Amino acid sequence: HLSLKRTEPNRTQRWVNFSLMMFLRGKLGRYPPWPGKIVSPPKDLKKPRGKKCFFVKFFGTEDHAWIKVEQLKPYHPHKEDMVKINKGKRFQQAVDAVEEYLKKAKGKESPVKDDSHFHHFLLSQSEKDTGSTSIQAADSTAVNGSITPTDKRIGFLGLGLMGSGIVSNLLKMGHVVTVWNRTAEKCDLFIQEGARLGRTPAEVVSMCDITFSCVSDPKAARDLVLGPSGVLQGIRPGKCYVEMSTVDPETITELSQVITSRGGRFLEAPVSGSQQLSNDGMLVIVAAGDRSVYEDCSSCFQAMGKTSFFLGEAGNAARMMLVLNMVQGSFMATIAEGLTLAQATGQSQQTFLDILCQGQMASTFVDQKCQNILQGNFKPDYYLKHIQKDLRLAISMGDSVNHPTPMAAAANEVYKRAKALDQSDNDMSAVYRAYIH
Repeated sequence: HLSLKRTEPNRTQRWVNFSLMMFLRGKLGRYPPWPGKIVSPPKDLKKPRGKKCFFVKFFGTEDHAWIKVEQLKPYHPHKEDMVKINKGKRFQQAVDAVEEYLKKAKGKESPVKDDSHFHHFLLSQSEKDTGSTSIQAADSTAVNGSITPTDKRIGFLGLGLMGSGIVSNLLKMGHVVTVWNRTAEKCDLFIQEGARLGRTPAEVVSMCDITFSCVSDPKAARDLVLGPSGVLQGIRPGKCYVEMSTVDPETITELSQVITSRGGRFLEAPVSGSQQLSNDGMLVIVAAGDRSVYEDCSSCFQAMGKTSFFLGEAGNAARMMLVLNMVQGSFMATIAEGLTLAQATGQSQQTFLDILCQGQMASTFVDQKCQNILQGNFKPDYYLKHIQKDLRLAISMGDSVNHPTPMAAAANEVYKRAKALDQSDNDMSAVYRAYIH
């Protein structure tokens, strides 16, 4: 994240010759499209390599970001549609600021007349933040362009760490969503944001065209479908069910069979990411099953993620996701092992991290997890108990095809040790504590 002081335009600024104002319709995080103006960047701020982009000041805020040229669209031709879609007070205030700027500039001589630009952008910070914006996210998540929400009625079952962010983004992008959660109180916030409430999973499915679910493990996924007042009781011919939980391929096969036996259409679509990425609409969706359902979910996947993959027949997405999470879980355990070994041999853990983040393994994941460990912050972004579950399922999958998984098996033992130390409901990075107790 990069927070910059406000910079005002001056007579020496370089301007690019497009139309007067620009809008871009993106989808990141918790805000609607946003108008902005190209300004000169601070002298000490370098332009991103290999990208044709401009430094943009967003109207009504103190935020700036580098934005790619292809993400710009004319303000006037798109203004009416944008205002219809976005009813928020802050968005309207930003548009009013644009109009006031134009009114003042009209008829005045200016060295930059006809060359000032505007564009819209979706801010990623929360209401309480003080003005930072994610440059990397701004550059990577608006590539899908304008999202037109499907006219299909959407249901969502499960409002945990991942589900909450997903539903929030579906609502922000204009989808009609009905929610259900085992703990009903979790639905209240989303009802306030415009969601509808379903009393049971069966009722949600019967009310909606496409129903998503995102729960903790294979047992929870089965119970949701097969249990009392479950999904299966609401399935009718043509109803779509999308399983987003990370489970084993056998569970997916079972759920697919029971859904399709009632005339329903089935898609699995587990997600790679974390609570923060879910909130930011930056998840990676890995889907398999009914291709037509995947296509029907297009606007939903655009709202919740930065990209999606379709892998063919049902079960393939579960297999791929278990491999991905096996690698991530093993890697996290290795990082924790390195941090503790550095400390045990008299080395600075912060210096270890600084060196690591300058090398080939540098990543946001490494930096954030290590910084949280050093600060003693284990607030869950991805539950430790869930990554251990994924490791266990991946090892079992390896057994089923007689493929060795010794690294995952070793990591799994460390996570089991962390669970024994009451770290289950902490972040996966709390595996660190298995090495120091």
